[in-house]
Amino acid sequence: MVRLKKILNSQKVAPYVFITPFILTFLIFFVYPLFSTTIMSFQSVLPGQIEFIGFTNYRRLFSDKIFWKAVSNSIKYMVVTILFLIPFPMLFAFFIDKKIMIGREVFKSIFFLPALTSVVVAGTIFRLIFGELPGSLMNTVISALGMAPIKWLKIQKTGFAALIILACWRWTGVNMLYFLSGLKNIPEQLYESAAIDGANGFERFIYITIPLLKPTTIYVLTISIYAGLAMFTESYMLWAGNNSPQNIGLTIVGYLYRQGIEKNSMGYASAVGLILLIFTMGINLTQLRFTGVLKKEEE
Repeated sequence: MVRLKKILNSQKVAPYVFITPFILTFLIFFVYPLFSTTIMSFQSVLPGQIEFIGFTNYRRLFSDKIFWKAVSNSIKYMVVTILFLIPFPMLFAFFIDKKIMIGREVFKSIFFLPALTSVVVAGTIFRLIFGELPGSLMNTVISALGMAPIKWLKIQKTGFAALIILACWRWTGVNMLYFLSGLKNIPEQLYESAAIDGANGFERFIYITIPLLKPTTIYVLTISIYAGLAMFTESYMLWAGNNSPQNIGLTIVGYLYRQGIEKNSMGYASAVGLILLIFTMGINLTQLRFTGVLKKEEE
């Protein structure tokens, strides 16, 4: 026992002891599932029946119109949420960070509060807000403007808009806090020097704030790409299930869930999951390369 303690406390062994939990977690919850999913993607996996079928799942996948509909929905959702959930939280953080801002802590709480709401509750509330009955909130609003009630969640454009509004409502405050943390690392002297040189508030924001927030922006962009492509629960709750009208709310993960859980086609679902993983990694690696992160690491 004494010898074991000496070994564990030695400077050579101690680092490996500390990283062992991470390595085990990585192997058990990422490497093994990835390996298993890769194998199943070349199989027909049905209850009590496993058969190797080669690339049949992938050939079926690339000719499946519903799959491409899910891909299209996920990409559009990712792009639109990025367009809203990066510039606006950055602006809000910039204004709230100013000392002249009154009630800064109150605004922080108001913006962050939606993130504390369960996505199940949030999706249910928004389903009621965008309900098709004349008494729903949105139909009441447009009726006051002289317009006829709309079946919001049964139309492509309005249903997608409801999904985007739900995403912005939940995640604007979270991204704002990321940018607030980044703003704390910008020296106040830079703004004071720029003001002395005659730069106005807009110019200070463009030439100081945005460039120095680049690391935070890249981080928010990276997690937003992943979150956009991996979105499922919001759509599921907004349409009270995984079968939205004409698949207007179907995402890649929703399609994976439909094939693997609802139809018990685990082999085909594994192929969908691998394509999603490769697609997401490809987009993120491309944007990291484009923004210079990977280049710096290589140098």
